[in-house]
Amino acid sequence: MTTQQKVRPKTLADYFEVMTRMVFNSGLNWQVTEAKWPGFREAFANFDPARVAAFTPNDVERLMADERIIRNRKKIEATIHNAGELLVTDREFGGFAKYLASFDDNDALVKDLHKRFEFLGESVAHLFLWGVGVNEKAQDQWAHAHFGEAAERRHHHAH
Repeated sequence: MTTQQKVRPKTLADYFEVMTRMVFNSGLNWQVTEAKWPGFREAFANFDPARVAAFTPNDVERLMADERIIRNRKKIEATIHNAGELLVTDREFGGFAKYLASFDDNDALVKDLHKRFEFLGESVAHLFLWGVGVNEKAQDQWAHAHFGEAAERRHHHAH
Protein backbone atom coordinates (compact mmCIF):
# COMPACT_ATOMS: atom_id res chain seq x y z
CA MET A 1 0.00 0.00 0.00
CA THR A 2 1.36 3.39 -0.87
CA THR A 3 0.28 6.54 0.89
CA GLN A 4 -2.12 7.49 -1.87
CA GLN A 5 -3.91 4.16 -1.97
CA LYS A 6 -6.98 3.46 0.05
CA VAL A 7 -7.44 0.23 1.94
CA ARG A 8 -10.57 -1.52 3.04
CA PRO A 9 -9.55 -2.48 6.57
CA LYS A 10 -10.51 -5.98 7.62
CA THR A 11 -8.76 -6.03 11.00
CA LEU A 12 -7.85 -3.62 13.75
CA ALA A 13 -4.23 -3.98 12.64
CA ASP A 14 -5.24 -2.62 9.19
CA TYR A 15 -6.72 0.52 10.77
CA PHE A 16 -3.69 0.85 13.02
CA GLU A 17 -1.29 0.59 10.10
CA VAL A 18 -3.07 3.31 8.12
CA MET A 19 -3.26 5.55 11.19
CA THR A 20 0.44 5.06 11.94
CA ARG A 21 1.39 5.75 8.33
CA MET A 22 -0.56 9.02 8.39
CA VAL A 23 1.04 10.03 11.70
CA PHE A 24 4.57 9.41 10.42
CA ASN A 25 3.82 11.02 7.03
CA SER A 26 2.79 14.23 8.76
CA GLY A 27 5.30 16.92 7.92
CA LEU A 28 7.33 14.68 5.60
CA ASN A 29 7.37 13.75 1.95
CA TRP A 30 5.34 10.52 1.79
CA GLN A 31 8.13 8.88 -0.21
CA VAL A 32 10.41 9.02 2.84
CA THR A 33 7.90 7.05 4.88
CA GLU A 34 7.11 4.73 1.99
CA ALA A 35 10.76 3.74 1.56
CA LYS A 36 11.01 2.77 5.24
CA TRP A 37 7.61 1.10 5.56
CA PRO A 38 8.82 -2.54 5.58
CA GLY A 39 11.02 -1.61 8.55
CA PHE A 40 8.03 -0.03 10.28
CA ARG A 41 6.06 -3.27 9.93
CA GLU A 42 8.82 -5.24 11.61
CA ALA A 43 9.58 -2.62 14.27
CA PHE A 44 5.91 -2.24 15.21
CA ALA A 45 5.03 -5.96 15.41
CA ASN A 46 3.11 -6.01 12.10
CA PHE A 47 0.85 -3.35 13.62
CA ASP A 48 -0.70 -5.73 16.12
CA PRO A 49 -2.30 -3.13 18.41
CA ALA A 50 -2.22 -5.37 21.50
CA ARG A 51 1.51 -6.02 21.13
CA VAL A 52 2.35 -2.37 20.41
CA ALA A 53 0.17 -1.10 23.28
CA ALA A 54 2.33 -3.24 25.60
CA PHE A 55 5.58 -1.58 24.46
CA THR A 56 7.64 -0.23 27.33
CA PRO A 57 10.08 2.70 27.65
CA ASN A 58 12.81 0.19 26.72
CA ASP A 59 10.93 -0.48 23.47
CA VAL A 60 10.83 3.26 22.79
CA GLU A 61 14.62 3.38 23.20
CA ARG A 62 15.00 0.35 20.93
CA LEU A 63 12.88 2.08 18.28
CA MET A 64 14.83 5.33 18.64
CA ALA A 65 17.95 3.35 17.66
CA ASP A 66 16.25 1.51 14.77
CA GLU A 67 17.50 2.99 11.50
CA ARG A 68 14.80 1.16 9.54
CA ILE A 69 12.17 3.65 10.74
CA ILE A 70 11.77 7.41 11.12
CA ARG A 71 13.14 8.00 14.61
CA ASN A 72 10.82 10.63 16.02
CA ARG A 73 10.28 10.02 19.75
CA LYS A 74 6.98 11.90 19.94
CA LYS A 75 5.54 9.97 17.00
CA ILE A 76 6.80 6.65 18.36
CA GLU A 77 5.22 7.39 21.75
CA ALA A 78 2.03 8.53 20.02
CA THR A 79 1.92 5.26 18.08
CA ILE A 80 2.09 3.26 21.30
CA HIS A 81 -0.64 5.43 22.84
CA ASN A 82 -2.76 5.10 19.70
CA ALA A 83 -2.49 1.30 19.78
CA GLY A 84 -3.97 1.27 23.30
CA GLU A 85 -6.65 3.79 22.41
CA LEU A 86 -7.59 1.77 19.33
CA LEU A 87 -8.14 -1.28 21.53
CA VAL A 88 -10.22 0.73 24.02
CA THR A 89 -12.33 2.28 21.24
CA ASP A 90 -12.79 -1.09 19.55
CA ARG A 91 -14.08 -2.62 22.81
CA GLU A 92 -16.21 0.40 23.68
CA PHE A 93 -18.10 0.35 20.36
CA GLY A 94 -18.02 -3.38 19.61
CA GLY A 95 -15.69 -2.76 16.67
CA PHE A 96 -13.64 0.13 15.35
CA ALA A 97 -15.69 0.27 12.13
CA LYS A 98 -18.80 0.68 14.30
CA TYR A 99 -17.10 3.58 16.07
CA LEU A 100 -16.37 5.30 12.76
CA ALA A 101 -19.93 4.68 11.56
CA SER A 102 -21.45 6.00 14.81
CA PHE A 103 -20.99 9.63 13.74
CA ASP A 104 -23.53 11.33 11.49
CA ASP A 105 -21.39 14.43 11.26
CA ASN A 106 -17.93 14.16 9.69
CA ASP A 107 -16.58 17.17 11.62
CA ALA A 108 -17.67 15.58 14.91
CA LEU A 109 -15.85 12.36 13.94
CA VAL A 110 -12.67 14.30 13.12
CA LYS A 111 -12.89 16.12 16.47
CA ASP A 112 -13.38 12.85 18.33
CA LEU A 113 -10.44 11.21 16.54
CA HIS A 114 -8.31 14.21 17.54
CA LYS A 115 -9.45 13.88 21.17
CA ARG A 116 -8.76 10.12 21.37
CA PHE A 117 -5.61 9.73 19.29
CA GLU A 118 -2.28 11.53 19.37
CA PHE A 119 -0.95 13.28 16.24
CA LEU A 120 -4.39 13.08 14.62
CA GLY A 121 -5.02 16.75 14.08
CA GLU A 122 -7.63 17.88 11.59
CA SER A 123 -5.57 17.27 8.44
CA VAL A 124 -4.16 13.92 9.55
CA ALA A 125 -7.58 12.75 10.74
CA HIS A 126 -9.10 13.61 7.35
CA LEU A 127 -6.26 11.78 5.58
CA PHE A 128 -6.76 8.76 7.85
CA LEU A 129 -10.48 8.68 7.08
CA TRP A 130 -9.77 9.03 3.37
CA GLY A 131 -7.16 6.27 3.61
CA VAL A 132 -9.64 3.82 5.12
CA GLY A 133 -12.49 4.88 2.81
CA VAL A 134 -14.74 6.57 5.40
CA ASN A 135 -17.02 9.42 4.27
CA GLU A 136 -14.98 9.88 1.10
CA LYS A 137 -17.19 12.66 -0.26
CA ALA A 138 -16.78 14.62 2.97
CA GLN A 139 -12.98 14.19 2.83
CA ASP A 140 -12.94 15.44 -0.78
CA GLN A 141 -15.06 18.46 0.18
CA TRP A 142 -12.76 19.22 3.09
CA ALA A 143 -9.65 19.03 0.87
CA HIS A 144 -11.23 21.36 -1.68
CA ALA A 145 -12.30 23.86 1.00
CA HIS A 146 -8.86 23.89 2.66
CA PHE A 147 -6.49 23.48 -0.23
CA GLY A 148 -8.41 24.52 -3.32
CA GLU A 149 -8.74 22.93 -6.71
CA ALA A 150 -5.02 22.19 -7.18
CA ALA A 151 -4.93 20.00 -4.09
CA GLU A 152 -8.14 18.30 -5.09
CA ARG A 153 -6.66 17.48 -8.52
CA ARG A 154 -3.57 16.01 -6.83
CA HIS A 155 -5.82 14.08 -4.44
CA HIS A 156 -7.84 12.59 -7.30
CA HIS A 157 -4.71 11.97 -9.38
CA ALA A 158 -3.37 9.88 -6.52
CA HIS A 159 -6.29 7.47 -6.74
